[in-house]
Amino acid sequence: MGIKYSDVICDWLKEAGYRKCFFVAGGNIMHSLESARHRFDCHPVAHEVAAVIATEYYNAVAPYGQKAFALVTAGPGLTNTVTGLAGAFLESREVLLLGGQVKSADLARGELRQRGIQEIDGVTLVSSITKRSVLIDNPVSRAEFMAPILEGGSGRPGPVFLELCLDAQGAPISDEMRQKLEADPIPVREPLRGPSATEIGALEALVAAAERPILLIGGGLGFDALRSRMPALERAGIPIATTWNGADRIDASHPLYFGRVNTWGQRYANILVQQSDLVIALGTRLGLQQTGFNWQQFAPVGKVVQVDIDPAELSKGHPRVDLPIEADAAAVLDVVLAAEPRDHSDWLDFCRMVKAQLPLVEACNNTRKGFVSPFAFVSALSEMTNDEDVIVPCSSGGAFTVVEQVFAQKGRQHMPTNKGLASMGYGLSAAIGAALAYPERRTILFEGDGGFLQNVQEVGTAAVNKLNLKIFIFDDNGYASIRMTQKNYFGGGAYVGCDTSTGLGMPDWEKLFPAYGVPVMRLQADYATSADFKALFDAPGVAAFLIPIDSEQTYFPKIMSRVTDTGAMESNPIHAMSPPPAEDVIARVYRYIPSPY
Repeated sequence: MGIKYSDVICDWLKEAGYRKCFFVAGGNIMHSLESARHRFDCHPVAHEVAAVIATEYYNAVAPYGQKAFALVTAGPGLTNTVTGLAGAFLESREVLLLGGQVKSADLARGELRQRGIQEIDGVTLVSSITKRSVLIDNPVSRAEFMAPILEGGSGRPGPVFLELCLDAQGAPISDEMRQKLEADPIPVREPLRGPSATEIGALEALVAAAERPILLIGGGLGFDALRSRMPALERAGIPIATTWNGADRIDASHPLYFGRVNTWGQRYANILVQQSDLVIALGTRLGLQQTGFNWQQFAPVGKVVQVDIDPAELSKGHPRVDLPIEADAAAVLDVVLAAEPRDHSDWLDFCRMVKAQLPLVEACNNTRKGFVSPFAFVSALSEMTNDEDVIVPCSSGGAFTVVEQVFAQKGRQHMPTNKGLASMGYGLSAAIGAALAYPERRTILFEGDGGFLQNVQEVGTAAVNKLNLKIFIFDDNGYASIRMTQKNYFGGGAYVGCDTSTGLGMPDWEKLFPAYGVPVMRLQADYATSADFKALFDAPGVAAFLIPIDSEQTYFPKIMSRVTDTGAMESNPIHAMSPPPAEDVIARVYRYIPSPY
């Protein structure tokens, strides 16, 4: 048939660094899929949402310069992607979605609800959860085609949707026409700005005056940015805490590391950030998960410097920010590290004491006989992992929060997550994308049984690709976090839709995984010393492990909220996690602010 437009655009994408394509086949992308299969490593998935989520996580962890895109058909193919697009949008992740559309002559163009078969206005549908959403109803130039894609990775990244009419995909392209399409240069991606002279001066003054500074590292600081500056960080002697998205920027064993801040965070991290006299937040939007819903009491005795590339995040009004800097987080970190080092040994000693006083696995949680403590399990398993493992802690529920509270990251482990949307069912598709980014490494997924159920069909995708993926399912008979919410706020007298007794259908996991040819093991209390467990955990390929979790398991510490008389929610500040520590511990760890208990 000769060269067609879908061949040309796939050539352009290959030149731009795209290597993989996650897709679900369909009639309205038949030309694009035929072109893609000759140029990319294409992986079919069972459901379109998995294509977008796998693309998001592949891009989040893949070596620099390697990217994936998602390809779906029109109508339901696109509507099925919305959760994945929303997740990538909220987490500021670059995702390219190519979607099919009916031929241009069949477009309703707002005059009808529908003209073409499976037609839906995809551009309008996803415009609020993409950086750019564009309809291509006839061949456009390389410069015009690539412009929105480059925009998706510029500034604050986000997903881009290009909707390709079927006749545009299949349009024949002569040599002369291709020369015209490629005549104009590709737009150049604008570099991130550095801090201004005024901002540098103000920051230097704050750093010079600070006696108890702390660096709060978010996902906006690149994976290697902190590690490559470690000698300078050690000379500066400034304690480092992270957000959940920044968790893998530093080894948990590093002497400057002091935990992850969050409403479900590590207790000592929350307490230390609140006692700092200068919080330098690099590459984090300081959302309500980091500051607590009671954001008015964030950093009560300290100045806050927030560095973000989105000016809207700097001016949103919460929390209080004393010095907002719209700039590249790495460039601002260099300013901090260039300052004359101060002696922070007293503050570091205090941070180490607080960390030692507040272990991550606390005795306040109840685990009935016959079940495994999720906290003890994650802590033990983190010790069994190697320095190159890729860790995927799903995105919501008890399995997610336990991993973020307890897991001790190490070496060059990647640990991406998606908490902005906090969608159940994210984990398996995410792990597939991460595993394909590093096929030579082991990928470890933690997921609750209720969440896993929502995209369980992708077990087949993992199996057919022979991924080195180890799946750990917290088996607690349904939606543990929903059950806990109903218990905490409404007395738990009548659970609704959270387990099998209230109408939620759950599979027999021991039968489900073998249907896909995947070995499954239900763990016993002695799993840590079990030769069978170790052999399956270390063996290549996909394997599933069922962890028997008490349906009444408690998940502490956490920031508690109350329903007020008006029906609103009122939360504690992040240094007042429940339950309170012992009185003697309280007396030691709250030195610079009063105890909130």
